Amino acid sequence: MHLADFVAGSVGGAFGVAVGYPLDTVKVRIQTQTRDSGVWECVRRTCRTEGVRGFYRGMSMPLSTVSISSSLVFGSYRNVLHLLHELRHRSAADPHHKADLFVSGFAGGVAQVLVMSPADIVKVRLQCQTELPDSRPKYRGPVHCLLSIARDEGLLGLYRGSAALVLRDGPSFATYFLTYNSICDSLRSTDSGQPGWPVVLLAGGVSGMCGWAVGTPMDVIKARLQVSGVSGRRYRGFFHCLSHSVRSEGASVLFRGLTVNCIRAFPVNMSVFAMYELVVRFLRPAS
Repeated sequence: MHLADFVAGSVGGAFGVAVGYPLDTVKVRIQTQTRDSGVWECVRRTCRTEGVRGFYRGMSMPLSTVSISSSLVFGSYRNVLHLLHELRHRSAADPHHKADLFVSGFAGGVAQVLVMSPADIVKVRLQCQTELPDSRPKYRGPVHCLLSIARDEGLLGLYRGSAALVLRDGPSFATYFLTYNSICDSLRSTDSGQPGWPVVLLAGGVSGMCGWAVGTPMDVIKARLQVSGVSGRRYRGFFHCLSHSVRSEGASVLFRGLTVNCIRAFPVNMSVFAMYELVVRFLRPAS
């Protein structure tokens, strides 16, 4: 088992959340409400009404769980990839098959949903509670939000939108790891077994943008399901949310927040992969 990848993924994921959280807040608000006509209007209104702290609402919950979820993503990806590589009877020096990279990334994305979903719904609820009809915040903080959802909606309420989360993270991480490895392979110098740091930074940033380009439609549906009922609009399920959103707002609604996702994805995933490579290169010789 590649334990170094679990540890490196944990550190890299936490670092990425700290870098990209403010734009994540903007993205979620744009996806779940229609008050703001664009990114800059949302940023200005948040600054004016809530100050800088408004961009960090709900951050403690994903920051506390991202170490586990990122560890599962990178660890599952690397171990599934190793298993598929061995099943093809290839030596360690042989390049990985592109299909194996895609399947391994898909497995890593799905593996994190069990841990990710409760933290994600808390994050989204806290980020959006300024958009609710009542002026008084419903949730006092991450723990209160988590317990309130479990009490009012049951334990399954913590997994509201998890189907969309699976459909987002499976294809998204499959694209993510495939793009990263493809760029590293094409730009890696022939005399080095590891990609240089400029290649790591470029590949990490581009792979993040490609992953979100694939995952944004399901990200919109996931966010809307997670605030269903609380935001004043209630969806009966995944397909009702999808059909109602497209019918009432057009197909372009599925790409709401894509610009913010891509802007955020480059520096965040550049940081994630830089930290991941740094830690895994340090640990792997000893592991």
